[in-house]
Formats: sequence, C-alpha cells, structure tokens
Amino acid sequence: MKVGKNNFRPPPKVESSVVRIEPRVPPPAINFKEWDGLLRIVFSRKNKTLGGSFRTKSVLKMMEQNYKAVCAMADPPVELSPEFDMKELVVQILTEHHFIDRRAKTMDIDDFLRLLDCFNKSNIHFQ
Repeated sequence: MKVGKNNFRPPPKVESSVVRIEPRVPPPAINFKEWDGLLRIVFSRKNKTLGGSFRTKSVLKMMEQNYKAVCAMADPPVELSPEFDMKELVVQILTEHHFIDRRAKTMDIDDFLRLLDCFNKSNIHFQ
C-alpha cells in the first residue's frame, strides 16, 4: 500500500509504502545461532559470490575449528586425515549444490535454508 509524502510532517523527499511481514508458520526447524552465523558470513559482502565469501582465511579457520569440534564429539570420534583441507570440502559442497557462483543478494530464504542444510549434513556448523 502506497503512503503519500503529504501524510508526514515534515514531508519526506521520498515516497513510502506499508509492508506487512508475516512469520512462517510453523517456523523452520533450525538452530538460530547457526542461522545467524551463516547469514553473517554471506552478507558481510553481499555482492561477493558465496565461493569468495567462504574462501576467506578467517571464515575457513572458524569453520575448520567447528568441524574438528563436531568430529571429536561424535560417537565414535572421527579422525581427520593429515591431508584434510577445509577449503576443498567447502568448495566441493558449494559446487555440488550449485551455490559457488551465487550472490547473497539474489538468494531467498529457501536458498539459505538449503545452504545451511548442505553444510550441516557435512558436519560443518556456524556457531
């Protein structure tokens, strides 16, 4: 619904609209700390491709620490090979699921839910 600038005092220099935001019912079954972590990474540079966002040293380091922690807590614990490369694993996941060249600004909520699920299935977490 459009709202004219004459409805405000002082009148703004732009046109306004009323937007209705409705929560999803039922809410998605996700860990919201992980959701927040994923979105912080992809929107830190919204014009950058996801492949570029996930290849930064700081992001790879954080993801590797989380991955090692999850593997160590598994029953039985998962031993990582000395040749393990987090960057390779992340690129493989992004490529397999066609996210490598996507940009955050062009994705919708379902894409982000799929991306989070792809990482979680590979024991990569964002908290």
